[in-house]
Amino acid sequence: MLDLIELRRDLHRHPELGFTEFRTASKVVGLLRQFGYEVIYGQDAMEPSSVRGLPEKEVLEAAYERALRDGADPAIAAHMKGGYTAVVGTLRGVQEGPTVAFRFDMDALPITESTETRHVPQAEGFRSLYEGHMHACAHDGHTTIGLGLAERLSDRQFAGTVKLIFQPAEEGVRGAYAMVNKGMLDDVDTLFCQHLGCDVPLGEIHGSSAGFLASTKLEARFRGVASHAGSSPEKGNNALLGAATALLNIQSLPRFSTGETRINVGVLEGGTAANIIPETARMIIETRSVDEQTNEELERRVRNIIAHSAGMHELEHEVRVIGGAIPIVCSPELAEMTAEEAQHIEGFVNQKAMGQTSSLGSEDASYMIRRVQELGGKGTYMIIGCDLPAPHHHPEFDIQEEVLPRSVELLERLARRTLR
Repeated sequence: MLDLIELRRDLHRHPELGFTEFRTASKVVGLLRQFGYEVIYGQDAMEPSSVRGLPEKEVLEAAYERALRDGADPAIAAHMKGGYTAVVGTLRGVQEGPTVAFRFDMDALPITESTETRHVPQAEGFRSLYEGHMHACAHDGHTTIGLGLAERLSDRQFAGTVKLIFQPAEEGVRGAYAMVNKGMLDDVDTLFCQHLGCDVPLGEIHGSSAGFLASTKLEARFRGVASHAGSSPEKGNNALLGAATALLNIQSLPRFSTGETRINVGVLEGGTAANIIPETARMIIETRSVDEQTNEELERRVRNIIAHSAGMHELEHEVRVIGGAIPIVCSPELAEMTAEEAQHIEGFVNQKAMGQTSSLGSEDASYMIRRVQELGGKGTYMIIGCDLPAPHHHPEFDIQEEVLPRSVELLERLARRTLR
């Protein structure tokens, strides 16, 4: 039987960023096979042309080699080269019936984990081994819960099919889109997605959540002409100046009366030396809104600013989408079912079908839920409460590990109720 605490701590020690989850995903494949699941992964589980925000080739290769050094199964990992780290496990029950799916994200964040003695992973010896990378959003817990669920359902005593979806690159809302476009959700009747924490206390469960924003993540690149900044500045075209012009105007876009919006330029880089007119520059931008239409209008305006800023400084430019999400509308039947099943589990003392959580973040599970609903199915995004010593995406983030077994039990009950 899986030791959930040991598994979670192993994953926590080896955090891998989006599309580089070679060690994590190979472990998932191995355990799913051990439990009797049919497993597809790599490009069989993702549409390559739909992958958004794939890291540079050198980053992927370095992460792949590190994963092999740290125990990734070479035969499995080989089929994930290039960043294709999605995994889907399918198990058919003893009788025919519907298909229920559960989605779990696997990736970590580019954060240096705390070394403070009050930080439990530091004190207990399972702090990240990869400096600059950290599980600071509970995805190590999510993956652990998914594998615990896989083991619990391996008896096949249900009517229908269980599909366990292990998604790469949730951070930056990048990984789900390619899995949806590959058809991984097209046979699903019921989809449960879940997250630990999110300002919900330990012992409380929300069967649905609200407040996730539509979002687009963009990368803009500018190309000009290098020249000596002292002797011939007029012969250069300053790519960094064009990008800076775009930044100031993007951040100055007005807010909307129709709903909340967010705009941020999170990265601006370019140039090589103080005495050289910068030939290239790069920006990472995000737009967010409570509805898709407003977000699309924000994106249109951002693209317009980039194009005109490039034109002002006689630069070439290109813009590409590197991530995205849409709002989540949960199916109320599943929210009610979740609250009902949680009542039977020791440790869940407060059950809410429709939670008041309003994260104002974004989640690309939204594409999966929308796809299932478009095809006549149902989907929800649950919040499983967990007291946190620090906020999500913080160097001292951690989870209370006692939430893991009760979360597995909850998902098992949901699966068996849906498939009885």
